[in-house]
Parts: sequence; structure tokens; C-alpha cells
Amino acid sequence: MDIVPVIDLLGEQVVHAKRGERDRYRPIESALTAGSAPQDIVAALLTLQPFRACYVADLDAIRGNGDHRSTVAALQTRWPEVAFWVDAGLATPDDCRRWLDAGIRHLVIGSESQTDGATLDAALALAGEDRVALSLDVRQGVPLGPAVLHEEPARWPARVIAMTLDRVGSSEGPDLDRIAMLAARRPGVRVWGAGGVRDAADLEALATHGTDAVLVASALHDRRLDAGTLARFASGQLAANG
Repeated sequence: MDIVPVIDLLGEQVVHAKRGERDRYRPIESALTAGSAPQDIVAALLTLQPFRACYVADLDAIRGNGDHRSTVAALQTRWPEVAFWVDAGLATPDDCRRWLDAGIRHLVIGSESQTDGATLDAALALAGEDRVALSLDVRQGVPLGPAVLHEEPARWPARVIAMTLDRVGSSEGPDLDRIAMLAARRPGVRVWGAGGVRDAADLEALATHGTDAVLVASALHDRRLDAGTLARFASGQLAANG
């Protein structure tokens, strides 16, 4: 199982995401480094573990208030060995093209930003299945976005993210049942868990519930997950080429 650190970008800063309540997000306070500049945060995270992937949520883009394309492109240029998986509220095929043209190689299609399956299909055609992940977003048990993405596993790409927004930053533990359900609905799909990871015990539980990778933020920044713990779980399977 791979550990994938998360950075949430808002107003050119990394913020502390909690329960998907984006209007209340504030600049992150990390035990790893001072400040909240994206390059400083990524550099600090990489001192814990040579992560092969990093998940980036561009909250301004998701909310339709500009974007951080140049910022993320600079991160990719500085760390070419890291696969930066970007959720930027991509809602049209043209959105996908703009981010790919900016040098972003790995796209996340968030179900909450979709009206149908057209953007997912376009992303797969443009970037290839190895560089596209579908985030199946849920808040308070309610699937967000079109039913076709949640209910038709045959349409899923090779990577699916079980994004439980109300558990993000909550310290309530991951949604193990949902992760296991998604893995069972399409055998062979790589399910990524997202939201609620607290400690090594949660990582152990995720590993036994069919989780291929897990997105983590708070537990890294407050050192509940240290370098030794991360090394036990790192498998290095998410190389930047796929």
C-alpha cells in the first residue's frame, strides 16, 4: 500500500482541509516546517519519505475562482520523479487539455464537479488510463455528482478514490466499509482511501481492506505518522510514469 501526501491549495497557500468545509480552511500549521508555501510544504514532506506521488487539490479551481496551474507545474518541474495527481475541478474536456498543456501529467476527475461521464472519457483519451483517477466523492453518505459515475463500475479507470469528504481532517478514522465495497464492485481496480487517517493502526486496517493507496495530510503534519512508520508501508509502486 502506498502513502500519498495531500496538499490543498487555496490563495497560493497550503491550507488545512477539514470535513470539506472549504470556507473555513486556514493556512496549514505544520510541525514539519514553518509557513504554508507549497514548495516548502512539499520539500518538508519529502524529508519524511521519498514519496513517489502527491495528491494536489486546487480548491480555487474547484470553486471556480482561478487556479494554481503555474504553481503545480513548478512543483512538477522541481520534483520530476513525483507524480502530482491534480484535482482541479476538471468539468470539461477543455479543462483537461489546459492542465495537460501546462505540464500536469496526472489528472483526478472529481465526481462532484461532473454533470455526466464526458469529462472522464476525455481525460482517459487525452492522458491514458494510467494517468487518470476517478474520485468518487461522498458527503454525509450522499454520493456527489452523476449517478453514472458511482453506479457503473465498468466506466471506472484503473484508479478510483474513495473520497469521504466529511472525514477529511476529522480524525474519525477512514471509511473502511466504503473502500471494501468499491474494491468488491470491480475486482482489480486500485482503490485509494481518502479521509480520516489517524495513525499506524488505521494504515494496518486499510491494508487489510483492499486499499491500494491512501491519501494522508493531518497525520503527517502533526507527526502521528513518522518516517519509521511510513517506511513500513511504502512500496514505491506509484512511479511518476504511471
